[in-house]
Amino acid sequence: MLRKTKDCLAILVVGGAGYIGSHMVKLLRRSGFGTVVLDDLSGGHRDAVRDVPLVVGSIADAGLLAELFARHRFAAVMHFASFIQVGESMSDPGKYYANNLAATLTLLGAMRDAGVMRFIFSSSAAVFGHPDRLPIREDLPKRPINPYGRSKWMVEQVLEDYDRAYGLKAICLRYFNAAGADPDGELGERHHPETHLIPLLLQAASGRREAVSVFGTDYDTPDGTCIRDYVHVADLCDAHLLGLRRLLDGGESARFNLGNGQGFSVKEVIDTVRHVTGRRTPVRYEARRPGDPPRLVADTTLAHGVLGWMPQRAKLETIVADAWAWERKYPWGRAASDGF
Repeated sequence: MLRKTKDCLAILVVGGAGYIGSHMVKLLRRSGFGTVVLDDLSGGHRDAVRDVPLVVGSIADAGLLAELFARHRFAAVMHFASFIQVGESMSDPGKYYANNLAATLTLLGAMRDAGVMRFIFSSSAAVFGHPDRLPIREDLPKRPINPYGRSKWMVEQVLEDYDRAYGLKAICLRYFNAAGADPDGELGERHHPETHLIPLLLQAASGRREAVSVFGTDYDTPDGTCIRDYVHVADLCDAHLLGLRRLLDGGESARFNLGNGQGFSVKEVIDTVRHVTGRRTPVRYEARRPGDPPRLVADTTLAHGVLGWMPQRAKLETIVADAWAWERKYPWGRAASDGF
């Protein structure tokens, strides 16, 4: 029988000081789970962890993991501790394979040693590469085109083998474009450097970024710019909670795509940011970047049918408004000039 911590099932959240992880911790606490966060703070923020224990350290530290699992009897582990910058993964693939793959293997070994056999994995739509058709279903071929996507797909394959050999049950959740911020305004997105379109545009709207580059206006889309599927971070966390409950109820391993099931073009996002903020948002239109597919949209039928998941904050205006509230409340950093 699972031991309880303060009358709550205990969940270890690795990467719980980061963007999605910190939102997940808040939802876990609100849902009655005891929570411990492990984060090396390389991309997370100490002040994003509220009212739960924070252990500062790496999932690559086998000794620290052994001590942590000995101190707590966790019901499950939720993994958000990956490096996520696609461009950096191309220039420094060793960093991505060391953390996203090798360190995850160390974590899984510590779980097995401790008898913790339930795992929620933060995966990515990057496992698909350039899909054969749209919307993207879970069973489409996996052809990642960068080390970031390959590292995620490798972990998914490891988890399939660990289930078959050891009985370790895992839910892999493939995000499309995570966006937005905590509706209560307590948490939000603050990557350094920032590479995501919506926060870049909001930084331009608030005046702390000179402009945002848009790469390509001649794609085979209605307005010529790329189309992407944006999903609110709060909706992502709801899906994680449903996946966790599935495993705690004895459910089998599974993989799910998480998106809105609809796409928005870059120009639509720009127009929405300008409408929500009421401010001028400077952009620069430039030539295409190599490797950007015209459209990436999720088929979320499986998540709806199996998990019972349905995005509650799916409107682009809502996603942008929540992110704008965070940007206005917490203006991090100084102006820069990244592109999208």
